[in-house]
Amino acid sequence: MDAELQKSVDVGKLTSAGAAQLEQLKPGAFCLHKSWGFGRVAEWNLLLNQVVIDFEKKKGHLMQLQYAADNLTPIPAEHFLAKKASDLPSLKNLLKEAPAEMMRNILQSYGGKATQAQISHWLTGDIFTEPEFKKWWSATKALIKKEGTFLIPSKKNDPIELRSSAVSRADELLEFFAQARQSKEQAAALDQIIKFHHEFKEPEKQLQPLIEAIEDTAQRNQRLNPALAFEFVIGRDELLEREPKLHTTHPDLTLERLLTEEEPRLDEILPKLPSSKERYVLHALPKALGETWTSRALLLMQGTNARLVGQMPRVFAENGKEDELRSALHRGLREHSATSEMLYWLCKNRKDFPELITPELLSAIFAACERDQHHERNSRSTRLRDLLLQDRKLIPDIFEGSDIGLARDAMRRLMLTPVFDELTKRSLMARIIKLYPDLQSLVSGEQTEQKVESIVVSWSSLQKRKAELEDLVNKKIPENSKEIGVARSYGDLRENFEFKAAKEMQAVLMRRKAELETALDRARGTAFESPDLSQVSIGTVVTLRETGTGREETYTILGAWDGDPERAIISYQTAIGQALLGHRLGEIVELSADEDSGRYAIMAIEAAPLDIVPPELELEPVT
Repeated sequence: MDAELQKSVDVGKLTSAGAAQLEQLKPGAFCLHKSWGFGRVAEWNLLLNQVVIDFEKKKGHLMQLQYAADNLTPIPAEHFLAKKASDLPSLKNLLKEAPAEMMRNILQSYGGKATQAQISHWLTGDIFTEPEFKKWWSATKALIKKEGTFLIPSKKNDPIELRSSAVSRADELLEFFAQARQSKEQAAALDQIIKFHHEFKEPEKQLQPLIEAIEDTAQRNQRLNPALAFEFVIGRDELLEREPKLHTTHPDLTLERLLTEEEPRLDEILPKLPSSKERYVLHALPKALGETWTSRALLLMQGTNARLVGQMPRVFAENGKEDELRSALHRGLREHSATSEMLYWLCKNRKDFPELITPELLSAIFAACERDQHHERNSRSTRLRDLLLQDRKLIPDIFEGSDIGLARDAMRRLMLTPVFDELTKRSLMARIIKLYPDLQSLVSGEQTEQKVESIVVSWSSLQKRKAELEDLVNKKIPENSKEIGVARSYGDLRENFEFKAAKEMQAVLMRRKAELETALDRARGTAFESPDLSQVSIGTVVTLRETGTGREETYTILGAWDGDPERAIISYQTAIGQALLGHRLGEIVELSADEDSGRYAIMAIEAAPLDIVPPELELEPVT
């Protein structure tokens, strides 16, 4: 032991253990402190019982001998930080020329493992800029993955670990799969095994047990986690295709069988699958469901899965069923039953369906946006509304070659819709007027103003709108006013996000209030009692027979706010409703359908079920 240190021990200024620690902290030695970080011992002053440390941000820092011994950790000259402090230019060259070796040094300096954030902390600033580090890290990570002496975690925030001996990527992937506990982790591990299947030198020995594990897991999870079962069966099939020496141990466990058994739950399962797996399932539908696959596929397209809506038409095209898709789309436009996602997809792919890009499409867009707004599905309808506003070629394409009368009807429909504010309505109408200048009078007021017509609605739909208005007035608007008051108290309104958000919500609520008040003022409730059965009228059930095929369809024609495509209930304001109203039994009606299904004979006109008048509802009846 140093003689001077021994004197400090003898006089009680330093313990024997402290002296042994300070033996490693002689001037020039490197050290770490838990608060001040990396430092270098500048000098000892044993006479004053002090050690002087140069920390990166605290040069010439004084410490008592015992405190220094207790709180400083000596680090060897091969430590990464010591190398950086001793010869920075050489270190920079090594990081570029031998990145794997330097990664090993960094992990050893961290005690065997370190996160990406910790590695970045040591390398950015005096060695790399942030972009340079990202580029270096991307290349180095790919390099050390091949070495086998580094354990690279699947999660970014987990530490990279240094192994005592090399492990092949094949064994590492199998280890990841075996250790995975969450379904997403298992599926991700399986995807990596499929991707690097060529690195398994003995596939029968290494991967056959995996096939058995996959199939067992798929069977166990089919009832409670069917999406995982689908992923595993698809993964198994991909692995079997790439490695012919492997074989299934459950030949009855097929994707077609899963599809058949889980067909009622496909609406829930498909959105949980990755895009590639969902596409795999959709292309298996025809084989699994046989002749019924098209009707099931069309039902799936009526859901809210935008990704599915984009993928499904390819399945129809590849199986020669594109005409059925066109017919279904035409029917959806005609009946206003097409969803926002279907209409969005159709607008984006309108060059492939020119016969459907008519004013009827614009009317269907308004109906879909209104339906979504009424059911508070704004997240789904926003894309469609935004597309209509941002795609300046859409309206010209819709009205190309159309009669001015259809454009006039569209403008009137636009004026009445509650989906857009007045400024937006005028912007959209300006695009139509640019195509039909004679319609300027509808906006400028040059045309004689006509009295706004009343609309016929069911008591139940009227009650829903009235309840929505009451909820706005009595609950949502007052709550919003309180939020504005609280947000205002936060101060500095220019950068007050809460205040801006509350004010934006106030505008939405007040606009909706005005829309409801206007609509309720025009509405006239009815129970649909005693309809005129001598002709198609509001409150009747109409049975139609297609003249070409003899196929029968039934429609219930109700009020302006009634509509349930699944039960064939339509508003009298829809294109079909308007086409049928006033026609009598036996007459032939042209419904502007496909060339093979456009003419229908009216076979029966019956009274629709009564819409019972709620006793608490006291609104003016239809006169």
